[in-house]
Amino acid sequence: MKTSLHERTLVLIKPDGVQRGLIGEILTRFEKKGLKIIAMRMAWPDSGLAQKHYDMPESDKILLGERTIASYKEKGVDLKKKPVEIAENVQKRLVKYLTTGPVVAMVIEGAHAIQNVRKIRGATNPLAADVGTITADYTIDSYFLSDPDERAIRNLVHASGSVEEANREIDLWFKTDEINDYELAIEKILYSREWEGARKELTQK
Repeated sequence: MKTSLHERTLVLIKPDGVQRGLIGEILTRFEKKGLKIIAMRMAWPDSGLAQKHYDMPESDKILLGERTIASYKEKGVDLKKKPVEIAENVQKRLVKYLTTGPVVAMVIEGAHAIQNVRKIRGATNPLAADVGTITADYTIDSYFLSDPDERAIRNLVHASGSVEEANREIDLWFKTDEINDYELAIEKILYSREWEGARKELTQK
């Protein structure tokens, strides 16, 4: 059962999440929300796959670099680097991080799936994440720790940020025949307008 607001998104449990034995705990967060896992596999990404995953157009590199420069200025630090150079350095760190060990890749489906998954995941910087989210509850890393070590922040989970990004990433990680279209028993309760009517009929009998 699908609504007009159904979406699909890609989620990766990153190498630190796998190594810390948090796969089940992370999966449970999404399932308890009512989101549906329609594809899942474990893989150890090579540098080629990781590079494609974190690939971005020049315009996005500029935005990422400018955001990084602005955040450092708030801390009183002048990076004195061009935005694209900063973004490409971030990419290198992310590629190294993703290839450290096995990841669990999955496609998650549901109404407002992209926004809901990212809310459950929390901010990419765990120090800024709200309590109750995955990044706030299960990791203690921060950019204050990762930047001096010139490494990516270890934040357990990747989640697509937009419909376009989700479509690109799903195609990168899964073949069409690896994605399953099925109904969950709870979907009638979550989405069907007839469900309340059915409950009324039962109480009237």
